[in-house]
Amino acid sequence: MERRKPPSKPNSGPGARKRKRVKATDIAKTALGEEPEKRTRNKSAPMKGEAAQRQLNVHVKTAKRREYGSTLWLKRQLNDPYVRKAKAEGWRSRAAFKLLELDEKFSLLKPGARVVDLGCAPGGWCQVAVKAVGSRGRVVGIDYLEMPSVQGADVLAMDFLDDAAPERLKELLDGNIDIVLSDMAAPTTGHKSTDHLRIVALAEVALDFAQDVLAPGGAFVCKVFAGGAEGELLKLLKLNFASVKHAKPKASRSDSAEKYVVATGFKGKP
Repeated sequence: MERRKPPSKPNSGPGARKRKRVKATDIAKTALGEEPEKRTRNKSAPMKGEAAQRQLNVHVKTAKRREYGSTLWLKRQLNDPYVRKAKAEGWRSRAAFKLLELDEKFSLLKPGARVVDLGCAPGGWCQVAVKAVGSRGRVVGIDYLEMPSVQGADVLAMDFLDDAAPERLKELLDGNIDIVLSDMAAPTTGHKSTDHLRIVALAEVALDFAQDVLAPGGAFVCKVFAGGAEGELLKLLKLNFASVKHAKPKASRSDSAEKYVVATGFKGKP
């Protein structure tokens, strides 16, 4: 019995064009003929930038008894790179980096120097000064806020605006000094004119003290706001110092109006 061939499939005859099975990998080949690397996200590992972002952004929930403003302040502190760096390096506060930057730029703190730090709490500037002047130097701080002692510095727990404060400092110093630092700032009221008057008043009191205790060639560093030292304050600075400049350290928050006036080359008492 003759066996019949099964019917041929369409386009499968001798003259039919053979179909080539196209693989997905062939379609995905690059112009160089190479198969590109398959890139899949590993869900267990963060994508580029995610790790840093998760590490920097710390979310703080508002507690029942915590005001919203306090929550914002806490969140800013936790996410501040200078706060983290200060903690890692053993500085009392992020403000230490402000003085470090100013010292690097103006060469303020020298080995063996005698330093006074006005408004020294929590002690970051005292720490920087002690390390810079070494064992041959002397660092004296004053603040009405309580703070732990700083090794290598003498701290007077007293309000600098107290009439007796300048004389107490002079007793501790026992002679002329090389630099007066002032990071003092009055509590802000939210009223720009009032806050400006307060900071200028503190700067003027600090300058008056500096002129009384500085040795010739000494320096004065003081926190100011907005346009910096101006008016009568700027006039006195230029009259008594060879150089008067303003600076805003990178460690100062960008949203802060604070600046520092740096006066060097004290001409001595008239």
